[in-house]
Amino acid sequence: MGDLFLVRHGETAWSRSGRHTGLTDVPLTEHGREEARRLVPLIRSHRIGAAFSSPLQRARETAELIGLHEVRVEADLQEWDYGGYEGVTTVEIQRERPGWFLFTDGVTPGPPEHPGETPEQVGERADRMLAKVDAALANTEGCVVLVAHGHFLRVLTARRLGLPPSAGALFQLATGTLGRLGTEHGRHVIAGWNIRPGA
Repeated sequence: MGDLFLVRHGETAWSRSGRHTGLTDVPLTEHGREEARRLVPLIRSHRIGAAFSSPLQRARETAELIGLHEVRVEADLQEWDYGGYEGVTTVEIQRERPGWFLFTDGVTPGPPEHPGETPEQVGERADRMLAKVDAALANTEGCVVLVAHGHFLRVLTARRLGLPPSAGALFQLATGTLGRLGTEHGRHVIAGWNIRPGA
C-alpha cells in the first residue's frame, strides 16, 4: 500500500497575516505560487495513484502548480469553518477570550452560510476523507495526494494516527509544505513532516 501525501496550499495574503481563512476563497500570493512550484520535484519523485483537492482556489491552484493531473475535488477537504472567527487573527480573538485555543475551544457561530464547526465535526469530515483515501489506496499501486488546508490537514493527521481531533494541535504545518503518512509494522506513522526541497 502506498503512502498518503498531504500538501498544504501555498501562502495567501490572509495566511501571511494570520487571519483565519476557512471558506473565504482567497487566491495564492506570488510567493505562495513559488512555494507550490518548489514542491514539484518531491511530487514527481513518486508514483501518484490518486489525487484529491479542496474546492477552494488556493488548493486547486496549488494542485495544478505541483503538476497533479486528474485531481478529484472533494468538499470534505475544505478548511475548518471558522464561523464568527472567519478573517480574525488569534491575537484579536484572545483579547476577548484569553487563553482561547481553536483545537479545544472551537469557534463562535457565524452567519447561516458558514455557521462554524466544532473540532469533532472537522474530525468527522477527516474520517470521511480517510475512508476515500483508503479506497483509493486499495485500488492503486501508487501514493495518494491530498491538497488542502493547514488546520484541516492537522486534524486529518491526528485521526489517521488514531488520536482525537484536538490532537491536530501537535502537528504544525507551514504553507507550501508536504507531510507524508505511511505505515510501520501495520500501524500508521508520520514518515515526514513540513518537507520542502532542500530543507
